[in-house]
Amino acid sequence: MTDVVAQESAISKTFDRGLVALEFISDNPTGVTLTQVAKHLDVHRTIAHRLIGTLERHNLVKRSEAKLISPAVGLIRLAESVDQDLRKVARPVLQALADKLGATAHLIIATGQDQVQALVVVEPTNAAAHIAFRAGQIHPIHQGSGGLAILAAHPPMDGERPEVAEARTRGYAVSSGEVIPSAWGLSAHVAAAPGMGDFSIGVTVFRPSLLDVCAPDVLQSARALAVLLGG
Repeated sequence: MTDVVAQESAISKTFDRGLVALEFISDNPTGVTLTQVAKHLDVHRTIAHRLIGTLERHNLVKRSEAKLISPAVGLIRLAESVDQDLRKVARPVLQALADKLGATAHLIIATGQDQVQALVVVEPTNAAAHIAFRAGQIHPIHQGSGGLAILAAHPPMDGERPEVAEARTRGYAVSSGEVIPSAWGLSAHVAAAPGMGDFSIGVTVFRPSLLDVCAPDVLQSARALAVLLGG
């Protein structure tokens, strides 16, 4: 009990509230009101106003003309070093996967509840032809094997696509032409350490006949990357 009290006394309540507010705003990228922030923190609007003002001063949040508070570009700067570390750790795994299968490999991360982003894209060095797309590409989480694999790692939800349930059963998700026309995707969830984010690793191929060949290697790469990310 004494240790718990000591830990609580060592915490800056103001700083803690600011971080909780920032997490709440980041989870709602379309914007929240000051009243919603105050309610989430269980504090008076005046306190919430001061916290948001401080975050705004450091360019971590912004307010629209409609007074909605949303994440700002300052968060990107804070995340850059983390992203760089993730890319550095993931790239060798992705390169090995791409070269073994002769297909473009990708690491997808969930950004909010409704969308995903291609964090790392690696092309094979030994293939005569392959599908290319850029890192940073964003698309809805319910489109493409990368997002479906991430959804499959969570409990079932009403109205989810049947492909998500199938991915839970077999351990990987498959999609066709949803992100890149005429291309097939196969992805598996990466069970990283808690707090690191929701990831999937996968490949994009020309023909569906290649999917059964790719699946074991994608699953193995997902397990290997999970270990590297502390999972």
